[in-house]
Amino acid sequence: MIFFLLFMLSSHKPWIETSYHGVITENMDTVLLDPPLVALDKDSPLPFAGEICAFKVFGQDAPFEAVVLNRTSGEGVLRASSPVDCESQKEYTFIIQAYDCGAGPDGADWKKSHKAVVHVQVDDVNEFSPVFRESLYKASVTEGKIYDSILQVEAWDQDCSPQYSQICNYEIVTPGTPFAIDRNGNIRNTERLSFDKQQSFRIMVSAFDCGQKRTEDDVMVHIEVKPVCKPGWQGWNKRVDYEPGTGSKQLFPKMHLETCGGPLSGVKAMVELQTNHIGKGCDRETYSEKSLQKLCGAASGSTDLLPAPSPSANWTASLLTDSGRESDLIYRFDGHQGANVPDHVVPQNLTDQFTIATWMKHGPSPGLRAEKETLLCSSDKTEMNRHHYSLYVHNCRLVFLLRRDFTQIDTFRPAEFHWKLDQICDKEWHYYVINVEFPAVTLFVDGVTYEPYLVTDDWPIHASKIDTQLTVGACWQGGEVETPRYTQYFHGSLSGLTIRPGRIETQKVISCLQACKEGLDINSLESLAKDIKFHFNPAQSVLVVEGEDVDSINTAMTKVSYINSRQFPTPGLRRLRITTTVQCFGEDACLSIPENKAVVMVLPPSEPRITISGSNQLIRFASDLRSPLGVALFKDLRITSTVMKGESSGRCEWKDYTPFATRRPGVMEVMHNLDYCDVLVIGEELNPDRESLEIHHSALLGKHLDATNSTSGISIYGVDSMAHYEQALRQLRYRNWRPTSLNDRKFRLTCSELNGRYTSNEFTLEVTLPHHAAPVEHVNHMAVQPPYMRPVHHPLMIHTLNSHMSAPPAATAVIVVCIAALVVIVVIGIYRIHATHQEASRDDESESKDPEADWESSALNITVNPMEGLGEALKGEHEEEEEEEEDVQLVGAMTIAESDVSDEEEEEKGTEGFDWRKQEGKPEWDSSSATY
Repeated sequence: MIFFLLFMLSSHKPWIETSYHGVITENMDTVLLDPPLVALDKDSPLPFAGEICAFKVFGQDAPFEAVVLNRTSGEGVLRASSPVDCESQKEYTFIIQAYDCGAGPDGADWKKSHKAVVHVQVDDVNEFSPVFRESLYKASVTEGKIYDSILQVEAWDQDCSPQYSQICNYEIVTPGTPFAIDRNGNIRNTERLSFDKQQSFRIMVSAFDCGQKRTEDDVMVHIEVKPVCKPGWQGWNKRVDYEPGTGSKQLFPKMHLETCGGPLSGVKAMVELQTNHIGKGCDRETYSEKSLQKLCGAASGSTDLLPAPSPSANWTASLLTDSGRESDLIYRFDGHQGANVPDHVVPQNLTDQFTIATWMKHGPSPGLRAEKETLLCSSDKTEMNRHHYSLYVHNCRLVFLLRRDFTQIDTFRPAEFHWKLDQICDKEWHYYVINVEFPAVTLFVDGVTYEPYLVTDDWPIHASKIDTQLTVGACWQGGEVETPRYTQYFHGSLSGLTIRPGRIETQKVISCLQACKEGLDINSLESLAKDIKFHFNPAQSVLVVEGEDVDSINTAMTKVSYINSRQFPTPGLRRLRITTTVQCFGEDACLSIPENKAVVMVLPPSEPRITISGSNQLIRFASDLRSPLGVALFKDLRITSTVMKGESSGRCEWKDYTPFATRRPGVMEVMHNLDYCDVLVIGEELNPDRESLEIHHSALLGKHLDATNSTSGISIYGVDSMAHYEQALRQLRYRNWRPTSLNDRKFRLTCSELNGRYTSNEFTLEVTLPHHAAPVEHVNHMAVQPPYMRPVHHPLMIHTLNSHMSAPPAATAVIVVCIAALVVIVVIGIYRIHATHQEASRDDESESKDPEADWESSALNITVNPMEGLGEALKGEHEEEEEEEEDVQLVGAMTIAESDVSDEEEEEKGTEGFDWRKQEGKPEWDSSSATY
């Protein structure tokens, strides 16, 4: 009965609250529950059945456990079974149940309570400091403005609670700065900033969370002060130095366009290279007109009507020249002068095809009613005043007049051709070419074709026996006036006025003759953006770049470069001008970009020193001069050009022009072209009845060379290498049919590069007969052989005195030795004269077969002065024997030091002594050194 009662009493389940709310501080283990954890059992106070033995927690990954503190009262505690981190999880929800102790000590028949829900919130601890989101903040401001916010800095905190994770304050820790910061991190300036005063500021900023925990690392804020934005190009240099021979050089490598942030739809930039003050409008080749035509492949037969003044071209001597143009021959006409071209120069028959070409610089004519200004005029010399053909300017119009004779045509035909062009009066240099294919006439200006806007017809001129006069710079009026005079004077400058009958010039040659050697260029075209468009003018002095994107325009402008392909460019300034137009969306022009100006300074090139060297005296027999081939004047000629290494700060880098440059101490030998070499007769001119100076046409084949001959000498011209000029000059031959009347014939050779801008030394050669040769002082105490003596190869025998014999008196010894030496020299001289005379014909044959060889004797023998040996003998028999041995060794060794004399030492010594050189592996005797 008692057991039954106990069983009935232990049948109640424990009881707990249906829900609990708890709080736990992170990194702690005790949970504060509300209400407290207490389990009740109606079986209390019965043992076991009324006691609480356990609390169990049910929940996935719930890091908690419940522990019974008092079994009788049912009190328990909830604690963390593992560390709890608020940053990982802020709250937990799980189930808890209470268990009683059952019916006995073994815990059998235990009862469990209903399930209660437990919500646990994790309280945060301020364990983390604020951290800025960026390691560095940058901003820029425009000077003179007050900003509400320049930039905003931002920090964050890893703590989980709003109290500790929120940033409640920012602070500028750098003292004395004109900036302030609010609680949201916005930085503003407290005063107006000045770019001139300070261009940038660096300040340090700290942040605080709401628990007043400060950042461990402050952040730097870099604020750049910009000047007031002015649209335009920035980052370019006002001067660019250009070293000759360096090829293409970028003009604006760091330039960019500042648009002040406005949206743009397109940019157009024009770069203009202004070279009007350089030569004839730009840096062109300044060779003579004939040389340029030869270089450009023009047909031969042109007549230069404005050549450089010379004895054979003296009609330009009275004209005014424009100096200081780097040897560019320019004639300036002031309206008071003209020049009559000699009749023998004027082409007698122009035919139906001919070309007139000239450089012209002309401005507007003074006065209300302008007069005709004649460049070229062929008119009657006397009696009448008819103009047969002329080229003149009238009211800024270019007019070409061509009146044919009745013998050529007898109908009303075109006679005057008019062109109206801006170039005629713009005061700039232009190249004009008139191609006549009668009745058609075409004008080329700077290589561009222009047809006449007006053509007037006229009757042909009646045939007459009146001579004509060709005039430059005016028109000759020889008839219908009391006194013949010039009329229709020209005002302006002319250069290179030529006329070529029988042919017209091709477009290719015209373009070559007027081509500029300097201009603008663009590097790396393939790297430009697809939206970039660019184009040049024909002279490449103007470049236009267009694009829609500013960055693409900036990239294109950094690739604009200057190039000058001349080996010796004209030094000085070249002006640059950049004009820019910016378009905005829906507007024609929204920004005004100021014009930019800069200069390119072309540095002076290293000036070459052209040196002509060789034998200065040529001694030949009369039979040589009378031979059909004559004699070669300059067989050992050599032309070199050098520059000083330190002359231009190491700018002698002729990598584009001198691949075979030779370097020597102090100087550098360079290779370049020449444009003419003149051989002039010194003294009386050549007499065509008995002598000639000529070069065979075959010597010029395969070269860009031509030659003109007269009684004053011969001129070889054309732009070609120094080596080709050497080859041509070595084949120049002089012949004299009556050499007995020849005393001395002297020639002077000079060569030029760039039409006299760089000239060589004046090399003088004297041609003489053997009996006219002047004695030349010799050195080294050696007796020089007579010229044209066949050398005898035998050892030099000097007999010493017998030491066992008594010495004769000194005077007797001197006389005996002198007589013996004189006899030996006379006998050897007669023999060698005879032998050399027989060899003269063989020398001529060798000259014709090998024009490069220079042999006047097959070997050279040096005879010791016998007086010197005797002088030594008088000092003693022993000393005499030593001196004789030294003399014999000297002759056998041929003094290596003399054979290695450098070119510089030879120039210092002049033409005295022997000139030991090696040419084609053979020694050569400088005949200018011989004594007779």
